Amino acid sequence: MIRELFEYFRGEITFLEVIISLSATVFVLFCTLPIHEWAHAKVATMLGDDTPRLMGRLTINPIKHLDPIGSLMILLVGFGYAKPVQVNMRKFKNPRVGMALTAVAGPGANITMSFIFLLFYNIFLALYIKSGFEILNSMVIFFSFAAVINIGLGVFNLLPIPPLDGSRILTLLIPSKYYYKIMRYERYIMYAVLLLIFTGVLTRPLSFLVNVLYLIINKAALKIVALFL
Repeated sequence: MIRELFEYFRGEITFLEVIISLSATVFVLFCTLPIHEWAHAKVATMLGDDTPRLMGRLTINPIKHLDPIGSLMILLVGFGYAKPVQVNMRKFKNPRVGMALTAVAGPGANITMSFIFLLFYNIFLALYIKSGFEILNSMVIFFSFAAVINIGLGVFNLLPIPPLDGSRILTLLIPSKYYYKIMRYERYIMYAVLLLIFTGVLTRPLSFLVNVLYLIINKAALKIVALFL
């Protein structure tokens, strides 16, 4: 959202695009971010851990999932997080693999949703080109922003930094004793990440990765839409 405001004041985008960007961000925050967390809870439950269900996380109710700071980050910079879904890895048949699969489920849900949004983006773009109706162009912008934010959430949460999902995947890559030592400092590590995000140091490489993924996913979505339009 901060970037869009700067682009607006530089005359690069219209005020309507700013409003649509904000609408897409709120939509992602309340409608798709809960699916990210539900995916964690669902996979953990399927693998034998009922902790997420008992903690009330096997739901798409946003109230159960939203984190104040993580939500503010999404609104301001497009990257953020929700409340981590608590799991008991001892209940998994293979704890390390179960933990990694549970972790990757959330970002996987974001990438899947971004693909769906880019399908709608290309459908409305084709319809807008044919008809010229401005309302269709607003839908094009909305779904483009929604896709970008979802890709951003997926990329950000795959960073191997506690408490993000990527840190859970580290259970497959490093010995447990080192993993737990790192996790002791997750709060301080996260503060450092927040500082890097808000100063722009981490935003640039993340934005680069998001743009690359956007192009790849959009190319696949466009090929599918082209089969029908």
